[in-house]
Amino acid sequence: MTWNGDEYQARFDRIASEGGDVHGEAALVRSFGPASVLDAGCGTGRVAIELARHGIAVQAVDVDASMLATARRLAPGIGWHQRDLVGLDLGTTFDVVVMAGNVPLFTPPGTEAALVAGVAGHVRPGGHLIAGFSLDRGYTLDDYDAHCAAAGLVLENRYATWDQEPYEGGEYAVSVHRKP
Repeated sequence: MTWNGDEYQARFDRIASEGGDVHGEAALVRSFGPASVLDAGCGTGRVAIELARHGIAVQAVDVDASMLATARRLAPGIGWHQRDLVGLDLGTTFDVVVMAGNVPLFTPPGTEAALVAGVAGHVRPGGHLIAGFSLDRGYTLDDYDAHCAAAGLVLENRYATWDQEPYEGGEYAVSVHRKP
């Protein structure tokens, strides 16, 4: 899939200009008090930029050049990396790794376990992997939890939204896994 970073960002700029909250993901991540965050599948950097604005050391990864071009223009001081999350190795770990925006759904079918392993390898001991995605596209919570367990993570909490509404089933979930 090829994206147009400026068009993608314009959608969020419009939502924000109309008074919508476009920082729910960053607010949830900030609630963990991280000093460092990896924004995995960062797109145009909306989450990474907001986290950096709050003094958090952020690195960000996306496979799409157009998305990263927009991100680099908006915040040249953040470390933007053009890489695939499958098999990712940045050589460092973070307090929190976040996958916002349905990231696991954009990996080719059959590579979800490798994607989770790639990002989980960047979670420091005691740190968290936080991911939110739609559940109506064939990738189930059971599959995701199994991939997280195989990567050494344990489920800590699950929400229906980034605003931490309790998860009671439905078509979207935000999962918080911890590395012991």
